[in-house]
Amino acid sequence: MNLDFVKKGLIISSWKFHLGVFIFSLIITVTYSVIRLDVMKPSDRIDLLILLFIQLELFFMVALRIFGEIKTGTDRREITRTLLLKFVLFMALCFLISLIVNIIFILASSTIRELDPNASLTLFFEKNFKEWMKQTIGGLMFGAAVFIFIQWQDALKREQKLREENLIFQNETLKNQVNPHFLFNSLNTLSSLIASNPEAADRFIARLASMYRYILENSQKDKISLLAELDYIKNYYDLHKIRDEEKIILTIISPDSDKFEILPVSLQILIENAIKHNKATRESPLSIEVFIDDHYVVVRNNLQKMAMQLKSTGIGLRNLTERLKLITGKSLIVEETKEYFIAKVPLL
Repeated sequence: MNLDFVKKGLIISSWKFHLGVFIFSLIITVTYSVIRLDVMKPSDRIDLLILLFIQLELFFMVALRIFGEIKTGTDRREITRTLLLKFVLFMALCFLISLIVNIIFILASSTIRELDPNASLTLFFEKNFKEWMKQTIGGLMFGAAVFIFIQWQDALKREQKLREENLIFQNETLKNQVNPHFLFNSLNTLSSLIASNPEAADRFIARLASMYRYILENSQKDKISLLAELDYIKNYYDLHKIRDEEKIILTIISPDSDKFEILPVSLQILIENAIKHNKATRESPLSIEVFIDDHYVVVRNNLQKMAMQLKSTGIGLRNLTERLKLITGKSLIVEETKEYFIAKVPLL
């Protein structure tokens, strides 16, 4: 059992979830009735069943709100501290909810049975309150312990999965940038520039060194400032601009980029993907636009697909999508129209 299953039970198959809560309430009522057979009347058993069902429904709603997903990227100590704080909040809210539900139930039951509501409430607080409080706190602690254990395990699994994805991501990023094709083009360009344009060669070397330094320093991180990522992209584009002259046009519109954060090297993967799968000539340049739209960074390029498409494993985009899900809870959005290929990366 996990929280995702419970959420699906509430949203997709709610009747199954509610039926499960009712059956669980019935089992507790029957068990308690057997234990307290000498003091429980049939009407008391019905009251207990109704109260349990209502309270469990409310407790599950509160639990799903409080014990939501823990932010990935925190260590075990932070995970444990967060869960303990949530546990205290859950106990306090559920105790208050249980007390309110019991008071309302006593008043409603007294009215239906034509009893004095004030006398019933007085009896509850003077005679039954301590017993009710012990049972309620015991039940809440058991339920909260189950949710904490489930969520703690889930958080640790996601943390481990993120570490594995980070290793894959680092390996793929470095492999993409150190592949023979990239090095051949870069070194060939550098060789020609040294003879024909030494200043451009120096600029090319500086851009290349800056790119690798950025990758080595930031590929292990979960987030980086959007401003730093865009500076990296500009260096990456400058390499292509020196090599391909007017074949590729990059336009960046990024107001307030210093206020946002993004997954490192994510934009480079998308721009590389556009360059890899589209033709780029001086007559028909490949136009790539980068801009912010509703907490997403949009990378859009005009479609100029090559007649012979390069074989692609799709690992880069799949890995990027998986890491975005783990870190932000959102997915990479990919759209293709007759004119454009569009990819949207969620901002942090």
